Amino acid sequence: MLMDGKDNVRYKTFSRRAALIGGLQFAAFTALASRMYYLQIIKSGEYTMLAEENRINKRLLAPLRGEIVDRFGEVLVSNRQNFRVMLVPEQTPHIEATLEKLSRIVPLPDRQRARIIKDARTSPSFLPILVAENLDWETFAEVNIHEPDLPGIVPDVGDTRHYPYGPDLAHVVGYVAAVSEKDLEGKDDPLLKLPGFRIGKSGIERELDQELRGRAGASHVEVNAYGRVIRELAKDPGVPGAQVSLTLDMEVQKLATERLRGESASVVVMDIYNGDVISIVSAPGFDPNDFNVGISQKKWDALLNDPYNPLLNKSIAGQYPPGSTFKPVVALAAYESGMIDPNQKVFCTGKYSLGSHDFHCWKKHGHGAMNMHDAIMHSCDVYFYEVAKRIGIDRIEAMARRFGLGDTLGFEVPGEKKGFVPSQGWKRATRGEPWHQGETLIAGIGQGFLLTTPLQLAVMTARLANGGKAVTPRIVRKVGNELAQNGPLPDLGFSQSGLALMRKAMDSVSNVPGGTAYRSRITEAGMELAGKTGTAQVRRISRAERESGVLKNEDLEWRQRDHALFIAFAPVDAPRYAISVVVEHGSSGSGTAAPIARDVMKKVLERHPQREIAMRRSNEWREG
Repeated sequence: MLMDGKDNVRYKTFSRRAALIGGLQFAAFTALASRMYYLQIIKSGEYTMLAEENRINKRLLAPLRGEIVDRFGEVLVSNRQNFRVMLVPEQTPHIEATLEKLSRIVPLPDRQRARIIKDARTSPSFLPILVAENLDWETFAEVNIHEPDLPGIVPDVGDTRHYPYGPDLAHVVGYVAAVSEKDLEGKDDPLLKLPGFRIGKSGIERELDQELRGRAGASHVEVNAYGRVIRELAKDPGVPGAQVSLTLDMEVQKLATERLRGESASVVVMDIYNGDVISIVSAPGFDPNDFNVGISQKKWDALLNDPYNPLLNKSIAGQYPPGSTFKPVVALAAYESGMIDPNQKVFCTGKYSLGSHDFHCWKKHGHGAMNMHDAIMHSCDVYFYEVAKRIGIDRIEAMARRFGLGDTLGFEVPGEKKGFVPSQGWKRATRGEPWHQGETLIAGIGQGFLLTTPLQLAVMTARLANGGKAVTPRIVRKVGNELAQNGPLPDLGFSQSGLALMRKAMDSVSNVPGGTAYRSRITEAGMELAGKTGTAQVRRISRAERESGVLKNEDLEWRQRDHALFIAFAPVDAPRYAISVVVEHGSSGSGTAAPIARDVMKKVLERHPQREIAMRRSNEWREG
């Protein structure tokens, strides 16, 4: 059939449209085929990996925290099972009803319940939520028994930090606690964001947190499209934290803690040659286990309001006038100045006059004629008023700093304070006032502006006993397999004859009748100690009170009583250990602090042979 003109036009138009549509279809098909080739062939590896990542989740596992032990391997900080209860929201139709039933077994305060319900509403329903932890075994067992009646409740066993010695070591080892917002600032460690993860907040736990923390592990689990775990495919448990060995001897630590029971006080014992801290106690302490589980408001308020300040590490952060324990430093400054003949005598009548002011000796009617040795032995204040006046505050300051006073010592436990050693320049710069000679006299007996820490007093004693070597304290003996090493100790350049005189005088303090610590001597042969008592005044005694009779410490309220101090080294014939004892408001260095030092030092010397063997075995032995 022949097409007329109109049909021919229509046909041509249709053919052009068909060709155009076919071309477009071909182009679309080509583009689609090209895209499919690109995605399935060229990018197949990348998208396979992405799909696999959607199917397999990697979940961090917190590593087991490293133990802390003493020098003999006694465990000071460990990990123990953490009995806890979890809630899976999707497995219980009524969360409030389930929590109400559970509360009959596990107490759940309203605040805790509100937190659980909030977490259940904001988290995926299949993820477990922590309800309670650190349950005792009986409670945990009861939860397990009633589990069929508690839909959605899942008993679980994890790990938590355990401090077996509680308050006895709280200030040394510190504690761990949950990660705070402040802890997260500037840090991208994913471990810190794990629910329930804890980090060191004080003490060695804080100082060596990274070493104790270890390396995180990972669990590779297969999940469905909703993120629900189907199965575990692989597991890397990670690397446990390093074991940290301290220089402490726990047997000595326990005795020192017991001797300070009921006091606000401190004891520090150290090896005078390598700086090993054998014992360091701040009393009273607190229970670090409370912080690990989350301390209650009631306990926190009790700690804050305790007049004995259990949260303060008095050993390194308590700052006290050293009192008469400072007199050997002043005597050595005088000896080295050449301005004082150690045999020259000063007559003590019980007071020393400077202008219109009288400066009193602790012995009301005086000591009579005193040379340098006798003045230390009897702790004569008048002798040291005269000595301080002659040599001046700047010589006293310079000698004090050589003994390690007035600055931190680089101790590994955080929180160390500097104490304070005054000088003429300091007073002019900070107060715009000249230094007065009366202030020098007061500094000469360890009072006034002068402040020291118990750790500094132990170091001062160690340097005096070891022949003037610049020993510094240390408490970390070993981290993992890395043993702490000591280099040669710098010589401080003290006069050896002057040091010998100081040691002889301190020997007389403890071992010659009439010495201020004679009643607290160690009588066992070979264990004798040489010491120096100190009593630091915390209140000003008015002239009227002196005329009417100075009140005795026992007649004053506790906060108005004098601090009691004692320093010593032992054995006398071959010094090896130094000790400092400070008892806040303990009234008397000879009556309160010295007996504590005697008992602790005796224990140290009894255990010395074991310590020496252990040191030789670990190649730590160093001769002075």
